[in-house]
Amino acid sequence: MTRAVVALEDDRLFNAGRGSVFTATGTQEMDASVMDGRDRRAGAVAGILGPRNPVLAARAVMECSPHVLLIGEGALAFCREHQVPFAKPGYFATEERRRELRDTLEKRRRDMTAVGTVGAVARDCDGNLAAATSTGGMTGKALGRVGDSAIIGAGTYADNATCAVSATGHGEFFMRHGAAFEIAAQLRHAGQSLSEAADAVVAALAAFGGRGGVVAIDRSGALALPFNTAGMYRGFVRDDGVMHTAIWDEPYIAD
Repeated sequence: MTRAVVALEDDRLFNAGRGSVFTATGTQEMDASVMDGRDRRAGAVAGILGPRNPVLAARAVMECSPHVLLIGEGALAFCREHQVPFAKPGYFATEERRRELRDTLEKRRRDMTAVGTVGAVARDCDGNLAAATSTGGMTGKALGRVGDSAIIGAGTYADNATCAVSATGHGEFFMRHGAAFEIAAQLRHAGQSLSEAADAVVAALAAFGGRGGVVAIDRSGALALPFNTAGMYRGFVRDDGVMHTAIWDEPYIAD
């Protein structure tokens, strides 16, 4: 599953890894997390710049430390110690993202622009669930701002008993509502289907002004990909190997 997120981080078109946006001060700070639904092990990093693939840094935290979340210089030292690959200087600084920062600062928008957090959820042949999320944050964000992508239960959650969820959108709202965990909680405690729970949580976010969506899969293999924005880049593949992608049309849900 992390391979899917690595591929997106390596593509400069997405706001994660190589395509990460700039803060208001012209720096880059990346967040990522990963969670294993078998035992709820999780790992996350926040405010980092250096590791070529932040999602692999998050996985290293999960697999090689007793902690869940590492930030800043401590996270970078941990990554070096555990041989997480680093990118060469300048690898992340694309001209497209610099232009976006200039445009954002010139327009002095009150609501900063969120662009293309990446994430993936997966169910294997044994029914095990996992989720991972990675982002460069919001264009023009404050230095030191951490969004939901690094927060277990907000932007990422996985539990074999319920579902796996990865979120994208205005992270502050996903954190306040514990969005990813809330979807799982509605399956566990309210007996809702994945589509019912995911739709309800995404709609609740919209009611409070939160924009975004999720990709989710439950223990039976049902999918839910709801969003409350004009569109959301998304796709899925099952064991038949046929890939499905969409942006603008209605979200795909399969029970």
